Amino acid sequence: MDYFAQQLINGIVLGSIYGLIAIGYTMVYGIVGMINFAHGDIFMIGGFIALITFLILVSLGLTVVPVILLIVLLVSMAITALYGWTVERIAYRPLRHSFRLAPMLSAIGMSFVLSNYSQVAQGARVKPVPPIITGGYTLLERNGFVVRLSNVQIIVVVTTVVLLAGFTWLVARTRLGRDMRACEQDQTMAALLGVDVDRTISMTFVIGAALAAVAGMMYLLYYGLVDFYMGFVAGIKAFTAAVLGGIGSLPGAMLGGLAIGLIETMWSAYFSIEYKDVAAFSILIIVLIFLPTGLLGRPEVEKV
Repeated sequence: MDYFAQQLINGIVLGSIYGLIAIGYTMVYGIVGMINFAHGDIFMIGGFIALITFLILVSLGLTVVPVILLIVLLVSMAITALYGWTVERIAYRPLRHSFRLAPMLSAIGMSFVLSNYSQVAQGARVKPVPPIITGGYTLLERNGFVVRLSNVQIIVVVTTVVLLAGFTWLVARTRLGRDMRACEQDQTMAALLGVDVDRTISMTFVIGAALAAVAGMMYLLYYGLVDFYMGFVAGIKAFTAAVLGGIGSLPGAMLGGLAIGLIETMWSAYFSIEYKDVAAFSILIIVLIFLPTGLLGRPEVEKV
């Protein structure tokens, strides 16, 4: 039971990171109707920017950890949001009214460009960083096994919950959120009613990229490393989480992220770690057989 509790904590933390990335997928799909396959690489870019910013601040003599983390967070979100805006302008906007596969193929190409650009700019080797946040709490100790909740895990989960709540409020209560929901329903009618569709779509990419930057920073803090390939792996897992939770649903994206994180962690803990990805995708297939729209997805409504 103690071992299960520890793996449950680990799974929730991993699922929180997947959920943050999955929100970006589900936002873009909800408005544009296409999957941004470059989003995982935006997450990777956010992790690299967080690492570079951290090293620069330390080299300048700044040693106050909360101040460093705040600056790293703001800088990585700002620069990564710029990458998200650039992807929308280059890979999506020129092809928005083309056949449906064109933007997807363009996004896949942008994914390769970003990953190879990072490999050339930063090298192919893994970039480790010493533990930035240490310490934690002992929840249970019995028969020589200790259930620990580290401060990094607390920060990851709390940050995810706060961002999800804040973004849910933004979509439900603000003018930008109303514009997003209008574009999701019908972009042509939204434009006729005065909604700036181009601006709304660009802001969707920007916000999604900023959330991916937060996930990249949380990944760096939790695992203590980044590499150019992590965007592909995490991106596929987050996309799976978005589909499992119901593509187009923000709570569904977070629920799917938690589900994938828990499945991976529990399978690795009790079965062969080599097959953890097989387990995650098998659960996805089983769920979609009985719930084609995902756990919290809405049925597609035909537009007249």
